[in-house]
Amino acid sequence: MNINAAIVDQRLEAVRDEIRQRARDELNMTDETKLKSLAFVYLLVRTMLDLSDEDAFDCLTEGGGDFGVDAMHLSEERDGEFTVSLFQAKYTHKNVEGNANFPEDGIKALIHAIRYLFDPATILESVNDRLKIKIEEVRSLIRDGYIPQVRALACNNGLKWNDAAEEEITRSGFGNQVTWEYINHDRVVMVLQAAKPVNDSLRLSGKAMVEDFNFSRVLVGRMAVTEVASLIERHGERLLERNIRRYLGLQGNRVNEGIRTTLKSDESGNFYFYNNGITLICEKFSYNALQAGDYQVKVENLQIINGGQTCMTIFKTLKEPAPSPLSPDAHVLVRLYQLAGDNEDQVRRITFATNSQNPVDLRDLRSNDERQRRLQTDMEQLGYNYQRKRADLSLKPTDITSGVAAEAVLSVWRQRPHQAKFFSREHFGKLYDIVFTDDLTGAQTILAVRIYRMAENRRRRPQTEDPAFVRYASCFLAMRMGRYLLCDLNIQLPGLNHRCFSNAQQLLDAHAESYLQQAIQDVKNALYHLYASPDSISLQQLAATFRRGDLIYYLNFDENARPLSDNKLQMIVDL
Repeated sequence: MNINAAIVDQRLEAVRDEIRQRARDELNMTDETKLKSLAFVYLLVRTMLDLSDEDAFDCLTEGGGDFGVDAMHLSEERDGEFTVSLFQAKYTHKNVEGNANFPEDGIKALIHAIRYLFDPATILESVNDRLKIKIEEVRSLIRDGYIPQVRALACNNGLKWNDAAEEEITRSGFGNQVTWEYINHDRVVMVLQAAKPVNDSLRLSGKAMVEDFNFSRVLVGRMAVTEVASLIERHGERLLERNIRRYLGLQGNRVNEGIRTTLKSDESGNFYFYNNGITLICEKFSYNALQAGDYQVKVENLQIINGGQTCMTIFKTLKEPAPSPLSPDAHVLVRLYQLAGDNEDQVRRITFATNSQNPVDLRDLRSNDERQRRLQTDMEQLGYNYQRKRADLSLKPTDITSGVAAEAVLSVWRQRPHQAKFFSREHFGKLYDIVFTDDLTGAQTILAVRIYRMAENRRRRPQTEDPAFVRYASCFLAMRMGRYLLCDLNIQLPGLNHRCFSNAQQLLDAHAESYLQQAIQDVKNALYHLYASPDSISLQQLAATFRRGDLIYYLNFDENARPLSDNKLQMIVDL
């Protein structure tokens, strides 16, 4: 028996129990065998994309009319492009030896799905509702001029697809716009074990500078890109910890494409001068100081804290055939810091400083901010657990992650629902000071999250009579629900604190459904201001409407039908 396949199989038993109720409620799935296959998809999405439990389950599209797509995830738009990850999983229940190839028919199904689903001109027929909602959102982005970059992830508990399937991929003609990735039990276990320490040796080239100061040690040198690729091949996700799950790919990312282009050209010898380098930390490093250079540096508990994209792109590029031989001078700058294992604050500050240009990681980097600590203390006193840092543990109803808090507060109290939904990469970047103001209280955060969760639950499980836009409008509905709560409390937002928290909780529990129904009606009325016949709006138009935030003006009338003040209106226009 393959040990990693057995580990995953055992893990799926617990995952199946974890998702059983939601699978029954949202997917009408009760068969235990199918549920285990679903658990495999869910585990893959959650692990490989580093998503929360809620977001991972929301990606699932498995069922009738899924076109061979078991899960689908959309990234945010960046530089006019966005990434769509398509998962197809084939879990073999009876054979856990890990020796069965991913089926050729599965590859063909993914090719057909990509051709059909990403063409806005084709009519969606026989597509299940969960997949249709996501596809129409993709198509609305395409119609707005954004370019999709597709990741096709073929997953199983066996071997990679065979040569015949590889020929199918080649003949598909998708070119660089579609990347194909294979994931099996070995890859999943490697990610799950990412926290294990890495002890290895770094082979440097030429001279290096080593200096001790502030009770730490610093080494600056250069390493051949071939050595970088070998390091990634040996340790993979364990070196990059969670960064690998956010790897942006070779296609559709201009920085990574530039790295690959340089390495595959006659310019590879100048790579050292074109790249910003790699920053690593370790608990201890040692080398033979009697040598003049070309050190072999032994490191303990090594981690890459900046340059993960560079390392992965080097690794993937060197596996491709190159038009010209790689120059022996192809090196990359390396900065190695030896830091005490208990000096977490120093590690955080260095990580923040070296990564602050990349907002995708700022949630963790902000976790020790004074405002985050204050929120945690405030919310604990109200009976809630605020998770400033990511954790792999299942969340309880009283657990609130910083990511959910940011989206909820931005929607409910800051009245920026479109930025809450589609600009999550900036919640801890450019929007951080707007979301987490100095006067944001634990009570405001908890109530915003509760309201947001109610709207999200309605989006995931709409009632039969609900209009189609409910699938896209959760952040807008939450914004209106927050308005009603403040009105019933007869206070302004600054007055929402621990003193009225209990009363606010009771009001929300008693009137949540009426708030939600009125919010749905408000959005429907606002759509009438934008479209002559909102009932005939296509799902693509709806997706685009809520993404752009066109409704904010019409949703912010007071009870006397007076429009927003000029200042607030100008703020919305500026967005």
